[in-house]
Amino acid sequence: MGIVLLVSFSESRNEESARMDPALLRERELFKKRALSTPAVEKRHAASDSESHKRKKPKVEKEGSSGSKHGSESSNGKFNIKTSSGYKFGCLAKIVNYMKTRHQNGDTHHLNLEEILDETKLLDISMKQKQWLMTEALANNPKIDVRDGSYGFKPKYNLKDKKALLRLLDKHDQLGLGGVLLDDVEEGLPNSAKAIKALGDQIIFVTRPDKKKILFYNDKHCQFTVDEEFQKLWRSVPVDSIDDEKIDEYLKKQGISSMQETGPKKVLPIHKRKKGGQKKRNFKTHNNHLAGVLEDYTDGVPSKK
Repeated sequence: MGIVLLVSFSESRNEESARMDPALLRERELFKKRALSTPAVEKRHAASDSESHKRKKPKVEKEGSSGSKHGSESSNGKFNIKTSSGYKFGCLAKIVNYMKTRHQNGDTHHLNLEEILDETKLLDISMKQKQWLMTEALANNPKIDVRDGSYGFKPKYNLKDKKALLRLLDKHDQLGLGGVLLDDVEEGLPNSAKAIKALGDQIIFVTRPDKKKILFYNDKHCQFTVDEEFQKLWRSVPVDSIDDEKIDEYLKKQGISSMQETGPKKVLPIHKRKKGGQKKRNFKTHNNHLAGVLEDYTDGVPSKK
């Protein structure tokens, strides 16, 4: 039954095509050929934002052990200088130098940490660094004096004026302690240059080989004329055979301390080894037992003796 219907349908189509204009039939055939010869490309629809977001796998930033080990690196991998140990100790050095300068200018009153950070322009340091400054750095620094949470500079000699300096030098002279370094005086005496200039000839300056100056008390009661005979006797005593250790030992026995500890350290000369002459090489000789038997034919056959 189905075959009969298909045959009747094809016959009806052929009859319809036979009734159509031949020109239209040719155009239809040409159109079919062109359609078959032209390849059809299917365009894909652009994915929506939601679909593209689903396709892309989110990158998960792994917080590895490197982040905890390298605390000076920020989250983007760049070096953060404000969290490094060099920056931390640089802040400490800046604070100590500032406290020393203000002490030398006469500002000897103590400051709390916030006031110090404000005057040194270190307002961007972290709470961890502030805690480190309060509990360790400033508290254990030998040049910082801590009083009830406030800080001040602690020099070697805390001198208020020129009279205090003169008393210090006089005490050193009476106890046989020698002089005082100018650097230590400038560190502990506010406006030290003005005070030293006002004392005038009451102070004697001695320059060490390393160009550092030492201040001595000029005791004018000891200024007297020594007889020439005693000067000759003094100069006639030989001391070339006595080394510094024996002199220092003798002074200690007499209750006099030397300034050897504060003096410049002696650098022992480096003796360069002299290049010795080249040693002569000894060559081993052979056939020594045939010394009287062998003959030399370099100049031809030797003549018979």
